[in-house]
Amino acid sequence: MAIVKPLAALAGAALLLGGLAACAAERDTGTTSGGSTETDTQTSEVLIGVTMPTKSLERWNNDGAQLVELLESMGYTTQLDYADNKIEMQISQIENQINAGAKVLVIASIDGESLGPTLEKAKAANIPVIAYDRLIMQTADVDYYATFDNYLVGQLQGKFIEEKLDLAGGAGPFNLEPFAGSPDDNNASLFFGGAWDVLQPYVESGQLVVPSGKGPATKADWKSIGIQAWKSETAQAEMENRLNSFYTDKKVDVVLSPNDSLAMGIAQALEANGYQVGVDWPILTGQDADKANVKNIVDGKQSMTVWKDTRKLADDAARMVDEIVKGSAVTTNDTTTYDNGVKVIPSFLDLPQVVTKDEVESDLIGSGFITADDIK
Repeated sequence: MAIVKPLAALAGAALLLGGLAACAAERDTGTTSGGSTETDTQTSEVLIGVTMPTKSLERWNNDGAQLVELLESMGYTTQLDYADNKIEMQISQIENQINAGAKVLVIASIDGESLGPTLEKAKAANIPVIAYDRLIMQTADVDYYATFDNYLVGQLQGKFIEEKLDLAGGAGPFNLEPFAGSPDDNNASLFFGGAWDVLQPYVESGQLVVPSGKGPATKADWKSIGIQAWKSETAQAEMENRLNSFYTDKKVDVVLSPNDSLAMGIAQALEANGYQVGVDWPILTGQDADKANVKNIVDGKQSMTVWKDTRKLADDAARMVDEIVKGSAVTTNDTTTYDNGVKVIPSFLDLPQVVTKDEVESDLIGSGFITADDIK
């Protein structure tokens, strides 16, 4: 890996903590490990409802397809719905799955605080709920959470910037423009919080300067720079506005982008404003290893992405579904961290990793996550 000791130690520590915390959490719906009224049910007769937020982002297409493929390989019947980033559509889709007799719901929410009344209906029908990658907030009626260590995602982005600019060695000042994700996505707070915990001390010391003034006073203020629905075009317009308003006599050195969708829009804004790779192109972070962004990494238009191998996440969610249906203990590795405002949700966390140009072939192509043709 291009990011060496500090990032390796960070990821290693997270892995160690995850291993130490590993446990098997019992369902809180009255089923005990080792027996269930559904133990002998043929899985082909069991409907699993899967709802994803949108088809407009590559990763959700991958997640939905992979999860359905795994569940159907186990013999389950599935109903997969995409909600076009429309909250009311997602609510309707979930209610339709409940009415269709789904035995488990796997939900990647659009707005983490809008599903409470709908999940009450699931609870009344004794349907367990797994929050998928995005924590569902302010409800007691979510049972499990399958995700990546999303705070670590932000930490990896912040550490990458810290190391590339030699901030720990006292280098600077550098011009920084920070971005955050969609204000209705709880994960966005974790991404930004992880990165800002690394970078804010350098803002306070003056080694990082935010000419636009859009550097939140604290990580709790992240929504002030959030990009609704993670839209590339919104990030592009915001970056163009900052460049045109605050960079007439200076250059931006680094842009903190929490994901690849925003990074794509930011890169387009930079190019439109005359920035050139190898001349004055800034450090630009990302997340998800979307194919177009990986090509940008190879071409020098994006510095890194935090890869969350969605195949692992889909595998974990499918395993959790199978354990629930069969009345087994549900395997989790974090039972203390993810408080949704009502209760702590038993969770299973996978670890993300940094990918730069140097790791594209070995990690992304070598693992089969993408092909060489995908980034030509």
